[in-house]
Amino acid sequence: MFQSLIRFLQVGGPVVWLLLVISVVAIAIVIYKMWQLVQARPDDNVHLQPAIKAWVEHDHSTAISKLSKQAFAHDIVKFTMENLSDSQHDEAIIKEEIERISITKLSELRSLLPALEVIGTLSPLLGLLGTVLGMINAFQAMEIAGNQVDPSVLAGGIWQALLTTALGLAIAIPVLAAFNWMDRKIQRSAMLINDTVTQIFTAYHLRKTA
Repeated sequence: MFQSLIRFLQVGGPVVWLLLVISVVAIAIVIYKMWQLVQARPDDNVHLQPAIKAWVEHDHSTAISKLSKQAFAHDIVKFTMENLSDSQHDEAIIKEEIERISITKLSELRSLLPALEVIGTLSPLLGLLGTVLGMINAFQAMEIAGNQVDPSVLAGGIWQALLTTALGLAIAIPVLAAFNWMDRKIQRSAMLINDTVTQIFTAYHLRKTA
């Protein structure tokens, strides 16, 4: 198996080496981002509902106690509840701080995702580049051989050239799938935060005007 891998690397040339390095980087990013998302639980809506219900019922201490410090959305919601519970804090300042914290935390969750998107986009292009270079070499060999061209040699050169395209696609497909899944999860988190904070402010204003 090891010898087959060495032969594959020799056949593919420098483009294959580059694609393998890129794939290792992509795997490392995906593992790290998955771990980060599992820890942050950015779209954990189920455990938010009891806290929101308690807040709407004006049981603020219970609402705050039901929130987790580790969960991404819970942290922002808890900050909102704690500051609105303190009548000395200016509401406009609270909103500005919520927006600042949300942008900062969402940026942390989105970190390295652009790199993953670039890898997913470039991998098939690099594979295609390797194929084009391989085809050039194959046709140069045909030209040198002249009338004594062996079709099997040409076929071998073509399939070797196509290896890089296959490898590029094999990297790009799972990488882009992972990128889109994580990006969508973070988008849902942003919508969840916006919806939850709006509910908290609405309940707060209804209580003030009651």
